[in-house]
Order: sequence, then C-alpha cells, then structure tokens
Amino acid sequence: PGGVRLAEPRRGESRRDARSWGFGAARAIIAAMGTVTAIQIARRTGFCYGVREAIDKAKEAQAAGKRTHTLGHVVHNEGVIAGLAALGIRKVENLDEVEDGTTVVIRAHGVRPEVIARAEARGLEVIDGTCTWVIQEQRALAELVAEGYTIVILGTPSHPEVVGLLGFAPDAIVVDEEDEWEAKIPRKKRMALISQSTQPPWKFEKLAAFLVGRSHELKVVNTVCPVTIRRQEDTLETARAVDLMVVVGGRRSANTRELTRLCEMVGTPVLQIESVADLVDPGVFDGARVVGVSGGTSTPIEDLRDVARRVCELAGTPEVAARADELASAALAEAATPAGRTTSLPD
Repeated sequence: PGGVRLAEPRRGESRRDARSWGFGAARAIIAAMGTVTAIQIARRTGFCYGVREAIDKAKEAQAAGKRTHTLGHVVHNEGVIAGLAALGIRKVENLDEVEDGTTVVIRAHGVRPEVIARAEARGLEVIDGTCTWVIQEQRALAELVAEGYTIVILGTPSHPEVVGLLGFAPDAIVVDEEDEWEAKIPRKKRMALISQSTQPPWKFEKLAAFLVGRSHELKVVNTVCPVTIRRQEDTLETARAVDLMVVVGGRRSANTRELTRLCEMVGTPVLQIESVADLVDPGVFDGARVVGVSGGTSTPIEDLRDVARRVCELAGTPEVAARADELASAALAEAATPAGRTTSLPD
C-alpha cells in the first residue's frame, strides 16, 4: 500500500523473513499516516456564564490598576489560572496571604459567608465572582435551614462549592456515591434535598427517590445547573456519533470528570486531557476515523479548537493533516455559540 516494496533478503535472512520485515514496515508507515478523517466539537461548549463572569471581573479589576487576588482557583483550569497570573492576578489560598489594600475576587464556586465578612472587616475590597446559580443554591439552603428541615446535600465533600454551601447549613449531611447513602442518611420526619450544581442529574433523581423512603415529608430543590445538563446532553450526542472522544478540562474539575464517565457509559473510548500539550502519542487514535471533542465548563472553547487541530495533525490522514487548521476552525464554527464565548470584555 502506498508504494511500499517488500525488502529483498539480507545476508543470512530468508525471503520469508524479509517479507515479514517488509509487512511490518508497511504497517508502521500506514499507522504513521493516521486514520482520522473527521473531527467534531460538541455543541454548547466553552465557558459557562458563571466561569466567564468570574474571570472577567478579575481581569477588569486588574486593568483598573487594583492589586488583584483570587481566593483559591477562581475556576478549575490550570491554563486559565496561568493566564490570569501572567496578567499579574495572584492566587491565594486564604485571606492570611492577602495584604491590606488588596482587591479579592471570590471564586465562581462561592465561599462560606464568614469568609466574605472577614475580608470586609479587614477593609479589603471584595468582588464577588460567585456564579449566580450558586448564589441561588446558597439562598435556597438558608431558607431550608430556617424552615427546620434535615438537609441532605448531594456533592463531593471537599469540593469548594460544597464547602461554601456548608457555611449556610453546617449540620447538613453531605453524600456522594450511592454505596454510602444507607449508612449516612438517617430516617427523619422532614427532609430536604439540594445538590452541588455540577452533579449528574441521574444521580440527583436517584437520591431523591431514595429519600422518599427515608422521610415523611420531603422537599426537593433541584439545583443541578442547566448548563451542566446541556453540556452532558451534547457530549453524549457527540460520543454516540464518533469512534473516540477527547474530553478537555482541569484535573480538579468535577464536571469534566463526569463528561468522561458519560462517554464511557455509552461505550465510546475516551481520552481525558488537561490541554493540547497532553496530545503526543498518535497511537491512542489508531483505527479511529471520526473523533469528537468536548470540554468542561471552565475550558475555553479556543482550547477545544486547538485540540481538534492537534488531533488532525497528529492522527489525521495525509489530506486531513494538511487541512488541520481549516477543519478545526470549521468544527469550532459549528459548535461555538454566544453562551460559550470566552469573554464579555471588549477587545
């Protein structure tokens, strides 16, 4: 194939040995050519509005000449954090690291109310970058506490959003995987269920059904973010239509991990990476003709375009590799929507 000629026998080698060597060389050359013929980016990807607004607020403060810090990772994406650092925006883990006269941007995941109170008591300028959806969660949780419900939160206990929610309901029961529900959730007369915004809808629904048998009165407040739901739907749609998926997002990102898990659930091979720099081995694409790309809510859509281009360069057929930039731009144009844009700031 491709004009590969079988080798003539070398000294001390039979013609059969030479033929075997020749077939091996042919296979290696064919593999090097790549098999990918098409690339797709899942629709409605890119930054969610909560991530975009938190990042824009930090950039605006720095551009206004303020010494700007973010309290923790403003979003779960190392590339985005590095970009903010390059602008002079420093990340700190707690308020003790913040100097007087500094502006502090609250992360999109939110924080406990006492953190903001402490910052304001020190005279720091606080810019609240908490996602508006998370703010609604916090308000709903405070109301449930006031109404006297025993509260169950579906979420990862160490996740920053959950840590912040516990500031509004310190006695809430936090559960994650199904195998811990029986042991951790008591039987109570009045119970209420709320969720970390990036939890999968199916798990929230299953926990709600479980709690029906644990309580006489159950109040369910669905706080699973609609953007997260749409992202999962679009990723599943793409995964069912391709031979292999690449999911791009921060290693800390819960919603990125869930996208990877969903691809696995429908039986599509999936590769999770943090950035285009992780794509170095063309072998992972062997045999794949159509490759899909998706990303977490804190992954810039431009990163998905760069990954699409790299897949074409690394594993595309000769024609696809030669048109890598064109094909990646076309895939981006098909997927990009105003809701997923990277910034609201003017150029």
